[in-house]
Amino acid sequence: MNKKRTSVFSNGLIWFGAGVSLAEILTGTYFAPLGIGKAMAAILLGHLIGGLMMFAAGMIGAKERKSAMETVKMSFGEKGSLLFAVLNVLQLVGWTAIMIYDGALAADGVLHIGNWVWALVIGVLIIVWIFIGLTNLGRLNTVAMTALFILSLVLFKEIFFNSDFVMLITASDDTMTFGAAVELAVAMPLSWLPLISDYTREAEKPFAATLASVLVYSLVSIFMYMIGMGAAIFTGEYDIAQIMLKTGFGVVGLLIIVFSTVTTTFLDAYSAGVSSVSISSKIQEKWAAIVVTVIGTAAAIVYPMDNITNFLYLIGSVFAPMIAVQIADYFILKKADAEKSAFQWRNLVVWLAGFMIYRILMQVDTPVGNTLPDMVITVILCLIVEKAAGASHNRKRG
Repeated sequence: MNKKRTSVFSNGLIWFGAGVSLAEILTGTYFAPLGIGKAMAAILLGHLIGGLMMFAAGMIGAKERKSAMETVKMSFGEKGSLLFAVLNVLQLVGWTAIMIYDGALAADGVLHIGNWVWALVIGVLIIVWIFIGLTNLGRLNTVAMTALFILSLVLFKEIFFNSDFVMLITASDDTMTFGAAVELAVAMPLSWLPLISDYTREAEKPFAATLASVLVYSLVSIFMYMIGMGAAIFTGEYDIAQIMLKTGFGVVGLLIIVFSTVTTTFLDAYSAGVSSVSISSKIQEKWAAIVVTVIGTAAAIVYPMDNITNFLYLIGSVFAPMIAVQIADYFILKKADAEKSAFQWRNLVVWLAGFMIYRILMQVDTPVGNTLPDMVITVILCLIVEKAAGASHNRKRG
């Protein structure tokens, strides 16, 4: 009997939900210093670069019918892929903490009982969500997602169709370079690279579903970035609670944001649980997700997370060279045959070189950010190393 595959529409819907996020709006606020013209150019260029990478990652999983971490095994080996599974779990722990922190900050903007109290409330609600389970939350998550998107549309109208906003369009300063802004725009789609194949592998039409997923996510993400950037320019505020209050949204808007924070952060914690199982089959995903939520809640209480740019750059430095190696291995060299080996050392060394090159490039301001140059260099390195290894192998045989 044929396994039921997911439609192009359902894949698009999943990634619509991924794009409708408080984190995307908050990241958008960082672009305000550039002024609207430069900020929009950086957002569009960054999403183009990030979207192409997402598409490549999604296509590997869609064509091979394999999850994201299974596709990583094809280029880095059975045990080599564990490094990326661990890094993905750490990334998701980071997102859980950031989302709880942001939700708590927003809630405290309405009812001042302390950020730590709200962090605990949100953390407990996420654990309740985990106990209810993913299958029973589909409708609830859709309601929260729709409510946040409608709120975003209203916010968009309030900001961009306001006569005062026109006067602020050209305002800009030098606190952020264009290249750094491009990198921030790349970082968000980049953070989804270790997840996209989990969905595209089930697609009935691999190419169409992957293309729809990336286009829908990119368009919604660009829109969310625009909301954050416009709101910060218009209100002069970077705090989401103050933005909401200054644009005329009080308790209702903030309740929707807190509610959507719980439902979207649940997905981060849940995914961390799923990825934990690929590290060790003895781990139970539900309990791992709860542990991640507890750690995220504690981190949200203890550490200030008002500026997540360093975290986003760290994600870029890990996952950009990873997908560059996979692209070279799968699409150019057409081998990607390491899944039966413990380690594919050549590719792991190339990834490490790519990681270090990214960190060096962070000190260099290029108009296209760090990710694109780093990926091009990593792909070229991968091809050179593979050619050298092939030549060495032929000499030994001769």
